[in-house]
Amino acid sequence: MSAPTKRTALAAALGTLASACSPLTVFATLSPKDPAAQVVRGAAYGADARQRLDVYAPRGAAGQAPVAVFFYGGSWDSGRRQDYGWVGRALASRGFVTVVADYRIYPEVRYPGFLQDGAQAVRWSVENARRYGGDPNRIVLVGHSAGAYNAVMLGLDRRYLTGAGVDPARVRAIAGLSGPYDFLPIRSPITERIFGGADDLPSTQPLAFVTSQSPAAFLATGEADDMVWPKNTVALARKLREAGVQVEERHYPGVDHIRMVLTLSRPLRGRAPVLDDMTAFLRLHAGEPGFVATHAIEGGMVR
Repeated sequence: MSAPTKRTALAAALGTLASACSPLTVFATLSPKDPAAQVVRGAAYGADARQRLDVYAPRGAAGQAPVAVFFYGGSWDSGRRQDYGWVGRALASRGFVTVVADYRIYPEVRYPGFLQDGAQAVRWSVENARRYGGDPNRIVLVGHSAGAYNAVMLGLDRRYLTGAGVDPARVRAIAGLSGPYDFLPIRSPITERIFGGADDLPSTQPLAFVTSQSPAAFLATGEADDMVWPKNTVALARKLREAGVQVEERHYPGVDHIRMVLTLSRPLRGRAPVLDDMTAFLRLHAGEPGFVATHAIEGGMVR
């Protein structure tokens, strides 16, 4: 086959893929990946079809790597782990055994069903970490958008992990990218359908569970985010600091809601140093022996 014919065939194949899949699926399929191994595909942490997870491991992990559990966004009504393998590989390339977990979504569940699923995924991670080179005593929770809410709530509201049989002290740090943490009163149809039926609306907010014992937190937002307002990050970071918790708050110029998570990928990593900033913070607070963060900013906040 000649070179022009090959290019035409490739273009046709990409066009077919794009028409059949979501933009994120196309991105996940075609973008360059970090060198890391997918060691688990579709493991069940519960009986439901959406209670499944994948695991990515750094090369040479030998039972001492910190374990990152990643939750994707999607307004609690969409998303699938297969579209975030590049996040799993990105975190694994920075030394984390990484779990990318699906969870039940609307209309199958509303609040707090997805948090209960997240806690079960963390339990699976604790029970299985050593099989893939991870340390079950050094867990970090990471999420973007609705997934950032999930990760942060699991880290702050101890009821979910405790209810799943996990000692919350295993969670050394949390990282939220462009998450909604302070959204009362409810104004949007999305949050109304997910949280509107809660008996105690204030208890749906991460801010309600901040204590001096809360895990260290990396909280980042894009200054161009008009989907989840940066004030959510500002409010939670302030509350954590007031409680004496170590916080790194980052505001990235020119980054919007979707690009915040896309900057973790190899093709878009040059737009903002989110991956480097976040993983340095997480490695430091996960208690990695001998690791010292060289990028630390006095005061913990960058704008």
